[in-house]
Parts: sequence; structure tokens; C-alpha cells
Amino acid sequence: MLIHPMPDPIALSIGPLHVRWYGLMYLLAFIQFIYVGRIRIKQPHIAAQGWKKEDLDDMLFYGVLGVVIGGRLGQVFFYDPVYYFTNPSQIIAVWNGGMSFHGGFLGVMLAMWWWGRKHGRKLMDIMDMIAPMVPLGYAAGRLGNFINAELPGRVADPSLPWAMIWPNVDNLPRHPSPIYQMLVDGILVFIILWIFSRKPRPRMAVAGLFSLLYGCARFFTEYFRVPDYNVTFAGITISAGQMLSIPMIILGIILLVIAYRTPQSEQTVKRT
Repeated sequence: MLIHPMPDPIALSIGPLHVRWYGLMYLLAFIQFIYVGRIRIKQPHIAAQGWKKEDLDDMLFYGVLGVVIGGRLGQVFFYDPVYYFTNPSQIIAVWNGGMSFHGGFLGVMLAMWWWGRKHGRKLMDIMDMIAPMVPLGYAAGRLGNFINAELPGRVADPSLPWAMIWPNVDNLPRHPSPIYQMLVDGILVFIILWIFSRKPRPRMAVAGLFSLLYGCARFFTEYFRVPDYNVTFAGITISAGQMLSIPMIILGIILLVIAYRTPQSEQTVKRT
């Protein structure tokens, strides 16, 4: 049976300065945004919309603000408000982990709306552009959770080859849920979305597919993760992560329906 390696969360120390693996994973996420983005803007249908490398660099600044502020506030308000309001100094301690993807998603949308207002771009055109660059960044964040020994999985059958004991939790075999979410919510969603977005698609289709795919993937992988808390609705009990994923699934369906029901002529007018 596997045992979580429990690595030191501090990757590098220089005097009083500590560089944590969790922070490095966010740095990796932002680097891949630029790298994947520069590949994306070379695609003919994206280049035709006038996207440039300078746009990526500028959007990254706004995106970092959206991810960090939105992700942290999402963790505070969606998952553990009592703890953070009791310990307000911990709200800014992002280096200790604790970032909500759903909060970060909302934060990025607001940041991109703000950027779009300044540069004459519509929000949905921006979201269509950046959606394929998001899943790998999410995967890096989940790897950071694993290194920090966060988000332990539910108890697993001991015969499962990759069942893992988390020494900071107990001695029971558990699913390595951050790895599941890295592979499914992150890498698998990226592969599907990247293939889909390589060809011209109706406005809102790429963003809609991302929202639908991530919502479904997260809803599935939450079954293997110890829930932050459960919610019971109409006799059905789901986790907090699943509850927050339902609006993303609904949003994705709505965007895809609008995208494929809007005549192409209207799509062209709306882009210009």
C-alpha cells in the first residue's frame, strides 16, 4: 500500500524567505497560461480575431488578481467562513493553501470583464479565448494540494493498487483525490477542450464547453474526496464542491445552446 510522502511544503529557503511548493505551482500555472496562450494565438481562427502576445501578458496580470483574490474569498465564504472570521489574519495566508476554484473562476470572469472594458473586448470573446489555458493551471494547483497533503480522499478498498495512507489524517487507505482531480478535472478537460477549440466554433461554445466539462468532472471526482461539508436537498446529499459545480454545469449547457442556436451572421456582428 502506498504512503503519502509528506514532503516539506517549503521548497527553498533563503534566509528568512521561504519559497513554498504551493506557490511554485501557481507560478507554474501562470507560466503555462502564457505558453499555451502563445500557441493558441497562432491558430488561424484566433489570429483572425486580432489577438496578440501583448494581450496575453496584460490579461495575465488581471488574471492573477482574479485567481488569487477570487480563489481566496471563495475559500473563505464558500467553505469555511466561521474559521476565517474567527481567525481573520489567516484570510491573507494563501501560502498555507486553501483556494477555491469556483471563487477563482468568478474572480477571473470579473477581472476579464474589467480588462475587456479597457481594451474593447467582449467578455465572452475573452472567455472563449482563455478557456483552453485554464485546465492545466488548475492541474498545477491540485498538484500543490497533494504536496501540501491537503484534500485527503475518502477511505478506499485496501486492494486498490494506488490506495494511499495519509499520515497526517489516519492509517486508513484513502483515494489520492488531488491526483484524481489533477488528472480528470485538469488534464483530461484540457485535452478535450484543446481538441475542440482548435477549429472555429460559435461564440460562447468554447467557454460553454469548459464550464460544462469542468462542472461534470468536478462533480464526479468529488465522490472520492472527503467533503468540506455536505448539503442535503430534496433528500439527496451532495458535497459542497458538487453543489458549487451544478451552476457551472447549467451555465455550460445554456452557453452551448445559445452558441449553436444563434445564426452565424449574428455571431459575426456581435464579435465586431
